Amino acid sequence: MKQHRDSIDFAKENIPKLFLRLFFPTLLGLLFGAMLNIADGIFVGQGVGSDALAAVNVAAPIFMIGTGTALLFGSGVSVVVAIHLAHGNYKAANINVTQAFTISTALMLVAALLVGFFPEQTARLFGGEGRIIPFACDYLVAVAPVLVLTQILFIGMFVIRLDGAPKFAMAANIVASLLNIFLDWLFVFPLEWGIRGAAVATSLAQAAGALMIVYYLCFRSRRLHFYRPKFTRKSLILTARNAGYMMKVGLPSFIGEIAMSVMILTGNYTFTPRLHEDGVAAYSVCCYLFPLVFMFGNAIAQSSLPIISYNYGSGDIGRIRKTFRLSLSLAFGLGLLMTLSGMFVAGPLVSLFLKPGTAAWAICESGLPLFSLSYVSFTMNVVLVGYLQSVERSRAATFFMLLRSCILLVPAFLLLPPLTGNAGLWLAVPVSEAVTLVALLLALGWRTLKKA
Repeated sequence: MKQHRDSIDFAKENIPKLFLRLFFPTLLGLLFGAMLNIADGIFVGQGVGSDALAAVNVAAPIFMIGTGTALLFGSGVSVVVAIHLAHGNYKAANINVTQAFTISTALMLVAALLVGFFPEQTARLFGGEGRIIPFACDYLVAVAPVLVLTQILFIGMFVIRLDGAPKFAMAANIVASLLNIFLDWLFVFPLEWGIRGAAVATSLAQAAGALMIVYYLCFRSRRLHFYRPKFTRKSLILTARNAGYMMKVGLPSFIGEIAMSVMILTGNYTFTPRLHEDGVAAYSVCCYLFPLVFMFGNAIAQSSLPIISYNYGSGDIGRIRKTFRLSLSLAFGLGLLMTLSGMFVAGPLVSLFLKPGTAAWAICESGLPLFSLSYVSFTMNVVLVGYLQSVERSRAATFFMLLRSCILLVPAFLLLPPLTGNAGLWLAVPVSEAVTLVALLLALGWRTLKKA
């Protein structure tokens, strides 16, 4: 039976009420999703050791690539489908949904096979060396299926929220995260499977969440569901065209996720010569916390995206402006709160991952307050770029994501440490995010922001 009790009216419902109705389930779902990786870090750091924790950080770009691809197609299909729904074209919407799932899972299946068959080469590519390599190889082989499973889980959450069931999307992420925490504990401590156990736990937990997504789209959906594909020449050409447009719209989200991979990779390469394995382990704690911060900004962006896109498709500028102002204010407030947390409770946060008194703990405890200066500008950047995506300004959104992820971040990591010492390692991300925010505000203009 189709479920109608979660129906959402994107065209008429009060904006603050509508936004919060989407925001809280989205935030909780994404936070529990972030806990999937954080749990690996906590259990591996406490149960196996700092070298294993550093190895998980070396493997972290794999998660970023998988999540980035899911966001590429998820945010892209969300914008396209929202516009189709505004025009009442349900068939086109469902065709796009099916195409997004099919193409992304096929791409990540190839990537998963490469990682599974060449774990050592993958680990070295991502900055692993020395005694970290054996741990990284064990982890990569068992965690490779997550690349495929993430596509189903993340794209599904975009689609299900747009279908009017944000609570179910939240539930899929929460189930996966809680199961991952339990299995992490079981495999790392009682069963003593080590770092491989943490990877197996992550794969099984993601599979559970993905199954919930498939169940919803097959049996509980209201309007959005899988559509039987066609394999004629014309259908394949249209599929390629649609996929290209979805990727164009979703590219900024992909770059935003890959930016974290660039941050991790560049950090691994620059921390190692100065602070060695303990420095990489310390930096890995910040890399575990950063996706948690990203989830706050991403929850705001994902909650505003269907509202703005739907009303952009129907031409209601007033509702777009209200949604934008609300999302930007919330991004500033949450970013400030997280920055203060990183500055004043650094010790307890670091102790979740590393044993107090160790060299890695001391390095991170002094570095996290500097690194957390990035959180305000980062959350605002995510929301501003999300707004550009929602109104189909994909070129501008892509440029600003490239600005913060490659154009500014890599030079910051290379230039700041020689100028400011080891503090420059921690300040590279805050500087690149702050400069990007200034560039975004100047490009949009205060008058534009005020009218938006």
